Amino acid sequence: MAQTKAGTRSLAPSGAIMVAGCLIALLSFGPRSAMGAFQLPILGSRPWGAENFAIGLAVQNLLWGVGQPFSGALADRFGSRLVLIAGAVLYAAGLALMGGVATPLGFDLSAGLLIGFGLSGASFNLVLSAFAKLLPPEKVSFSFGAATAAGSFGQFLFSPLAGGLIASIGWEGASLIFAALVLLIVPLSSFVASPAAPPALHHGGEQTVGAALQQALGHTSYVLLVLGFFTCGFQLAFITVHFQRYVVESGLNPSVGYWAFALVGIFNIFGSLLSGYLGGIMPRRYILSSIYFARAAATLAFITLPASPSAALTFGAITGLLWLSTVPPTSSLIGVMFGARHMAMLYGFAFFSHQVGGFLGVLLGGFLRARTGSYDIVWYLSIALGVISALLNLPIVEARAAPLAQPAE
Repeated sequence: MAQTKAGTRSLAPSGAIMVAGCLIALLSFGPRSAMGAFQLPILGSRPWGAENFAIGLAVQNLLWGVGQPFSGALADRFGSRLVLIAGAVLYAAGLALMGGVATPLGFDLSAGLLIGFGLSGASFNLVLSAFAKLLPPEKVSFSFGAATAAGSFGQFLFSPLAGGLIASIGWEGASLIFAALVLLIVPLSSFVASPAAPPALHHGGEQTVGAALQQALGHTSYVLLVLGFFTCGFQLAFITVHFQRYVVESGLNPSVGYWAFALVGIFNIFGSLLSGYLGGIMPRRYILSSIYFARAAATLAFITLPASPSAALTFGAITGLLWLSTVPPTSSLIGVMFGARHMAMLYGFAFFSHQVGGFLGVLLGGFLRARTGSYDIVWYLSIALGVISALLNLPIVEARAAPLAQPAE
């Protein structure tokens, strides 16, 4: 059995905890990352515009972020298992109902509201927090990279799977199959059941949620980290939802988009593991800054070179190396600054910033494409934000945050 940092023992050995957590990351991230493959089939079978699809996915990203601090706080207080189960049920319900909706409002409620809140309770963010509480300290850094890589592998699996299912049984049937797969999170959650309300692991005593949040929001390095994470969400959500359409409108076969996005997933495995490894031997702020600079450079090259299958596939591979590689250094920096006691909640607030960026990336992509006939403005905005975030991460101080000053008696 694995020894938890709270001084209790989990019911599963470390290996089982890591495998189950990685499978949860794979199953939660896979269907969500393949949502872009549904855009053209949905628009072809429903009397909607691209704006309606963009609104639904933008709502999904925003509510995922809105719900994350609350689901994180609940997991910190009551343990991760019940939160993961509730999230999986909502996620699966959203996918199942999405296939039968006939109106944009129905799409907003299923693909937007239900999947968004479902993701906030069933995504790998809670898995990372459970790993921090359940696994020995020497395994935590690697486990963060492994869970992130597993989510990436889910993207690699589900992107071509979505394309194949949509082509064979239609997008409605594909959404039902994805819903059934997401429900597998329910039994897996028992293996990553973190203890309820463990004692604080720093500053020598119990710290309330409000005090932890006040400390974090008053800490400059945490604020810079959160602001930089906004760009990550903007870039990833825009590409996830709109990349497939951009490829088709550039004159390429839809299969190029599917396989390019699959390369994002497979190369992200290596990028996430490398990022987790490097986080143990070099400053994490330099890792994050390099990732954002490299994303900006790769995007600029992709949109200025002539459209071709090789360019799209190369962009997919490079983007994959940089895709979720921000997660291990970001989550571990929060652990370094504040410890594991409130990590799910504090990472949830950082992730809220990420998802606000994702909301704007999806929404601007849809609306500006409809208004201008091109994605160019959003591509260049993504490049500019990448440079800004690279600069924001450089001043971060990688040390334990000072405790809040205690009021005089």
